[in-house]
Amino acid sequence: MYKTITEGKAKIKVPVETKISKELPVFYNPAMELNRTISVLVLTNIPNKNMQMCSPLSGTGVREIRFIKELPANKIKQVSINDYSTEAVKIIKENLKLNRIKQKTIVTCEDANMMMLKSSGFDYIDIDPFGTPNPFLDSAIKRLAREGILAITATDTSALCGTHPKVCQRKYWAKPLHNHMMHEIGIRILARKVQLIGAQYEKALTPIYSHSTEHYMRIYFKCEKGKKKVDEIIKKHEMFMDAGPMWTGKLWDEKLSHKIATKTDNKMLKTIEEESKIETVGFYDTHQFCKKNKQKIPQTEKLIEEIIKKGFQATRTHFNDYGIKSNMQEKELLETIKQINRNA
Repeated sequence: MYKTITEGKAKIKVPVETKISKELPVFYNPAMELNRTISVLVLTNIPNKNMQMCSPLSGTGVREIRFIKELPANKIKQVSINDYSTEAVKIIKENLKLNRIKQKTIVTCEDANMMMLKSSGFDYIDIDPFGTPNPFLDSAIKRLAREGILAITATDTSALCGTHPKVCQRKYWAKPLHNHMMHEIGIRILARKVQLIGAQYEKALTPIYSHSTEHYMRIYFKCEKGKKKVDEIIKKHEMFMDAGPMWTGKLWDEKLSHKIATKTDNKMLKTIEEESKIETVGFYDTHQFCKKNKQKIPQTEKLIEEIIKKGFQATRTHFNDYGIKSNMQEKELLETIKQINRNA
């Protein structure tokens, strides 16, 4: 059974199911709508044009239909839409008709890796699997063009966030953290894994936008070719608080983050804009920090204001509701909190 819904500017047929699982006849997860919306915002606000685009794990085709209907016309040369399921491909074709899309698409029903490897390459590849992206990284990176964009989703957050540390070590070759910073550390571990696969092919993959949302992590990488550029990436693979190795460089391009934030009212995306300005790994959980140091918890905005007054950077972080990202050291932060409490 299927029903027709609207997401963004797309009308699509989706399965009538109450439980989201990989057993669905055609996979569609309504909770990933923000993921797809952000991908539209990212692609709208980067300079790349006339792109050959690829979605090897397409499901209903909703993301690709949204691209065609919502991105500026000069962004897309062609979109290759693929799924291994014959039922999914049938629904993709029906959804294309439903949206009156007759051009700019190639629809195939193949194994995702074979589909990518048989191609001549793409300017944008979107890997959005159920679980780990690992099985698709090698093929995607091989077929990613110079200056291309690789979008990676991981939904196996229990591994990346340290609930199952041995699984993380097997899948991502790193030791995770299971504390208030686990989502940021997890996304940095994921970034390094993708970068290491790229390094084999002399492709430097630099994050230009990232977010950790509910049950998944998402990173957009820009590809640059060359040994020296790859060496610079690897220099930023380091340990942090006994976790890692992980990517310790930027998770966002500051200009892109600003452009995205100005096009939306989404609170998380506006927080990310502020985060992108601070080049630090990790953040403070004010509730945990104050409990450890036996201090009354100050109002978050007041604490940020006082940190900035002292010449440091500070903002909320989208990784944690009680988190503050700052380049202020622990000793100075404790003194700032004590000062606020004394003056309260």
